[in-house]
Amino acid sequence: MDLFSDILRKLKGEYVDIFLEEKITNQLQMEENKVQKCSSVFDKGLGVRVIKEGKTFYAYTNDLTKNGIEELISSLKSKDNGNHINLKKIEPPMQFFIKINPADVEISQKINFIKRANEVAWKESSKVKQVRVLYADSFQKIKIASSEGIFSEEKRIQTLFLIHVVTHENGVIQTGYEAVGGFKGIELFEEILPEEISLKTTKRALMMLKARRIQGGRMPVVISSEAGGTMIHEAIGHGLEADLVQEGLSVYSGRIGQKIASELITVIDDPTLPNMRGSYVFDDEGTPSQRTVLVENGVLVNYLYDKYTAIKEGKKSTGNGRRQSYEHYPIPRMSNTFIAPGKHYPEEIIRSVDKGLFVKKMGGGQVNTVTGEFVFEVQEGYLIEKGIIGEPVRGALLIGTGQEILKNIDMVGNDLGFSIGTCGKNSQGVPVTDGMPTVRIPEIVVGGQAK
Repeated sequence: MDLFSDILRKLKGEYVDIFLEEKITNQLQMEENKVQKCSSVFDKGLGVRVIKEGKTFYAYTNDLTKNGIEELISSLKSKDNGNHINLKKIEPPMQFFIKINPADVEISQKINFIKRANEVAWKESSKVKQVRVLYADSFQKIKIASSEGIFSEEKRIQTLFLIHVVTHENGVIQTGYEAVGGFKGIELFEEILPEEISLKTTKRALMMLKARRIQGGRMPVVISSEAGGTMIHEAIGHGLEADLVQEGLSVYSGRIGQKIASELITVIDDPTLPNMRGSYVFDDEGTPSQRTVLVENGVLVNYLYDKYTAIKEGKKSTGNGRRQSYEHYPIPRMSNTFIAPGKHYPEEIIRSVDKGLFVKKMGGGQVNTVTGEFVFEVQEGYLIEKGIIGEPVRGALLIGTGQEILKNIDMVGNDLGFSIGTCGKNSQGVPVTDGMPTVRIPEIVVGGQAK
């Protein structure tokens, strides 16, 4: 507290904050039936930001000696402002319960997790040609203080497990990918066994070998809640981050109060959801996390703000200031972002389609936030014939714009599924969760084989 108060006293600006971080990251990777990577990395450092005359000045160091911190302060070209700031600790608005701390588990047990998953994949079929399994856990301790007189601290534990399987037959190569994890410990493997994750991934990659190529064209598409929320994350999520909005790099700039989606669509960002990958108690500026409704019944009602973008508009931060580490300044980022469930049963939605595409698992994608245009791969898809899910198809792409999709969705399921990831922006990666219910898009361009 004394260190933070001293730094704050020596820096001038409309707003100053300090981010102190300690982090241990452990990682195991198995490939070619061997443990190829076993690492444990410790890092500790401090970052200081000054917002002055509408500009951001940021400096960081891993030298926490008196000289190291004085050099950091001098690099920000500021003088003692003579102000003494009494820091007041903010009590956490909630706590996330960790049942089994990864630090209390032997490395041999963690290696056993990846070996079990690896073995299941290879045993499933001779068509399996490559298997990569990754286990990772991290423990992050952060302390944040600001010129507003607030002080907060938080401990975060993340556990991640993912598998990537490649299959080959008659010149056709297919891949399967699955990732699970969250703000949780080893209890992750009580919720879902490594063998289950591996088998699900491998069967998908094998099944898609037999799938025929889909014929492209405009058609109805049903996206399952199992597909995860990649589409909502890319098609609209980034476009609602206030920095892109203020820079005019979002198709949703200046559209608060306007209808941008179907009345069935409500979009929420909520880092308070228990133990999800995008969850946190405080954001990386010390603002308590909160649930933010972005789109309500089709109407755009809010953006995602950090301190800097909030100051520019005379607003309050929504608690979405996030950073990869002390080496990075915070920017507005999503956390757990999802479309709220509707009233239709998933089976009802599928039955409503005479002929179309059912997306069970989304792949990667690209989006232009300025225009809203996107292209998404379908990792696992099936034809719908007369309201029944039929044969699998491969090579499908969903092509369109976020505005078009959101406005055209005409059925929203009463279910809700989530997928996890690491979101990249401005050369920073942060853990996120994306979700959506089963939805029907009455018509969208599906890229595929030419007729």
